Amino acid sequence: MRRKPPHRLCPQPTVAMAAPPAPYAARTHPSVPVFLLKTKSSPHDAYEELFSSPRPTSNPSTETLFEPVFVPVLEHRFDDAGVASLTSSLTGKEIAAGQEYGGMIFTSQRAVEAFTKVVHDNRPAGDAAWPHLQVPVYSVGPATTRALKAVPQEPALQVSGEHTGNGEDLAYYIQDTYTALPRPDQNNNKLLFLVGDKRRDIIPKVMASGKARDGSSRTVIPVDEVVVYGTGEMASFGEDFRRLLDETQGRPVRWVVVFSPTGCDSMLRELGKQGSSTSGGIQGKTYVATIGPTTRAYLQDTFGYEPDVCAAEPSPQGILRGITDFMAKLSI
Repeated sequence: MRRKPPHRLCPQPTVAMAAPPAPYAARTHPSVPVFLLKTKSSPHDAYEELFSSPRPTSNPSTETLFEPVFVPVLEHRFDDAGVASLTSSLTGKEIAAGQEYGGMIFTSQRAVEAFTKVVHDNRPAGDAAWPHLQVPVYSVGPATTRALKAVPQEPALQVSGEHTGNGEDLAYYIQDTYTALPRPDQNNNKLLFLVGDKRRDIIPKVMASGKARDGSSRTVIPVDEVVVYGTGEMASFGEDFRRLLDETQGRPVRWVVVFSPTGCDSMLRELGKQGSSTSGGIQGKTYVATIGPTTRAYLQDTFGYEPDVCAAEPSPQGILRGITDFMAKLSI
């Protein structure tokens, strides 16, 4: 499927399977369905809260009504070997100042979930904390940072990097700050990076390069990646997504928001069954937005497909701003 966009804006052991989305016909019909290809966060989901509020338009007498519809795509499973390795590092006090790992890196909430489980399940009887975990903990973006700050640990984890928003910016932030921190053993600069089986290698590459963004020299920082979870496509995703598309065929505009490469082939396959158009969107009414440049590049490189919107920042506000700006420019 190839088309030119009309406009482009871009500046758990096995986790229990989420319940399929409710039939769209059972909902109060809004003006614009927004299919969020993700599992709804609990107890509150920022996308649901933001998209459920009416949005003003250029016409003071009208407003755009969005209805967020969650369509779970990913199924996560803890990796037994990786979790065992993490458990050994934690209980052996290898994650501590002056020991094997002088800090940790997180770029996903699933990795935080695995870490939280290990911290909780292996805490010595009668202890309320792992005091040796007072090391720099680097986190990308607000969602992962919130998850880390909720880890039941006293004293609280020393989390920073929330402002970076993506792996590359986080890597350079770590490069600029980590080696400047005082440590008992200045040779102890290795970082433990908890990851999933599908990830980019930008952070280890930047750390190993010894080069700053501007090309100046920096200290090489060794990074050990430990895979603590695996990710796959839910078996029910294609069927769930197709049913929602069928139920909303009569709507004037629909949006699909993509959060990761997983499920992209199923998404495009189901959209393709409903026909395509070079005049904007699928059938001229279904538009696609991505959470950021990585997912956008995957759609371009793998399928030759150009999404209509790429969020300028990977957040609910970034997605909403991209969609509303796109619709305003096309007078949708």
